[in-house]
Amino acid sequence: MKIRQSTIDDLKRLMHIYGYARTLMAANGNANQWINGYPSEDLIRQEIANGHSWVCLDENGIIVGTFCLIEGEDPSYAYIEDGKWLNSLPYVTVHRLATSGEKRGVADACFQWCFERYANVRVDTHRDNIIMQNILKKYGFVYCGIIYVANGTPRLAFQRYSKEL
Repeated sequence: MKIRQSTIDDLKRLMHIYGYARTLMAANGNANQWINGYPSEDLIRQEIANGHSWVCLDENGIIVGTFCLIEGEDPSYAYIEDGKWLNSLPYVTVHRLATSGEKRGVADACFQWCFERYANVRVDTHRDNIIMQNILKKYGFVYCGIIYVANGTPRLAFQRYSKEL
């Protein structure tokens, strides 16, 4: 799978993928994480403009997944309860990892791509998102505690640190 930055021309496909992801999460017991049309088209437009939105392409160049990658401090991660981060070194955060459901391996591609470039990766997810929690465990992420996102709701926080880079 190839990974590249999203462009504004990808917006319609990205919104379709996020719609599919909301349906998939709800069908798997996680109906409360991405509600009320989250993520909005305006948010995704801003992420594209900021260079934070990435797409996963299959062998035919079709977008089959997407994620947000932000380098630097995430304000939501400044406070963590019932635990602590593995370290306070510079990190990247992966947000809004989603698949179209048309191709397996989107999470594999996303995380392998990240691990080739960054030693310190953080992620958070909703307590009901068992699929993502299992993916994170598979890739060696360690549960660190609870953070609160901008709307005040709690998320389980994970981190993976490798001294290899």
